[in-house]
Amino acid sequence: RLTRLTVALARLTEYAKFTPANFKLERALVVTKLSRYEFEQLRHPGLSQEQLQQKLRDRGTDVEMVLYLHNLHKDFERRIVESFQDVGCEVKLSSSRLEFRSSLSKDVMRWADVIVPVGGDGTFLLSAGRASPLFALSQQKTPIVGFNSDPLHSEGRLMLPKHYSENPADAVSRIKSGDFKWMHRSRVRTTLLGSNGKIPESTDLFRHTEAKMEQVTTEPELLDEHMACKYKAKMKRTLPYLALNEVFIGEHLSARVSHLQLVLDHQDVINKTKCSGLCVSTGTGSTSWHTSINRITSADVDDLLLSLPNSSSEEVVRLRKNTEEIAQRYNQALLFPPDDPRLCYSIREQICVGVWPSPKNFKERDFVQNVFVKSHCIDANLVIDGSISYPFNDGAKALLEVHPEDALLTIALD
Repeated sequence: RLTRLTVALARLTEYAKFTPANFKLERALVVTKLSRYEFEQLRHPGLSQEQLQQKLRDRGTDVEMVLYLHNLHKDFERRIVESFQDVGCEVKLSSSRLEFRSSLSKDVMRWADVIVPVGGDGTFLLSAGRASPLFALSQQKTPIVGFNSDPLHSEGRLMLPKHYSENPADAVSRIKSGDFKWMHRSRVRTTLLGSNGKIPESTDLFRHTEAKMEQVTTEPELLDEHMACKYKAKMKRTLPYLALNEVFIGEHLSARVSHLQLVLDHQDVINKTKCSGLCVSTGTGSTSWHTSINRITSADVDDLLLSLPNSSSEEVVRLRKNTEEIAQRYNQALLFPPDDPRLCYSIREQICVGVWPSPKNFKERDFVQNVFVKSHCIDANLVIDGSISYPFNDGAKALLEVHPEDALLTIALD
């Protein structure tokens, strides 16, 4: 307990260096999600509203529900804008993901005192990807506070608690008066290692098409002698986007086996695995894909108990009556704090036959400070928060790590 307290205090001291000393809420950039109806309008720009709605009906879509949810979101969006305006804020509204991708320049980042994603966790992640010191090309941190526009249909774990969706003006008033807490969410920095420091072109997965992302310049750097020798590379170059939830590495076609090599915490052991991909998660991401990969069900617990030699004993019979509680406790233990400086890697569906994995005691999941990954894949990608994708084929090398200065600055209300 004393060690944990010491680590926590050290984290607070480190993060304090990157907390605004005199935060004033005067300018808010509201980033609103692209509704399903808006997405369909973008897909079929040549159709009138009547034609579009008929096309959706022909497809079997519940048009009335799509329109209801669209109008629900737009009404909430207006309430958020008005809430900030009512406390004297100047507001800029980014009305869709497509506009947001092109409009959130470093100048807009400098303009905003706060970024306000309105929608669900996907919109929050999209905003977080642009609230990066690397993207802004400065060490300025623009804080983020998110509002869930549809708490009945969206969990919104990254957003403010759901009761603020009913009364957003109360949340904005508290933020304006400084009645909130800062939360620093650790993010993954990805650095590519190679011979020339070049970055492959990235793809924007949110557009639902293979459209090139805007490229933000980061300079290649020479590796120090030890790292160059250890990882057989000359140059390193940091990707300009930080992962709030996770970095995933694996074959583009999910049915194909991913062949990867991992070095954990710069150790001398090279871990070789064949699997369905690698997920490297932060504390924030531990509630998301990390849990989905590693969670167990009550049926799994029951199967394990039945496999015991003494499965008919009174003790096991008693435990079998509590399989749901056991599974819930296990799944809850998968979570770790958003400001935790550690990463947790998970190997999806690792092949454990014959010589795989190597060494045989290689863990499918563990906490690390950093992880080096080398690809032996055919058509693989390195994907940041399910949004930004880079090719990561045979011979590609990456170092994933956490730095305190990369943490996302968010506003927390209870």
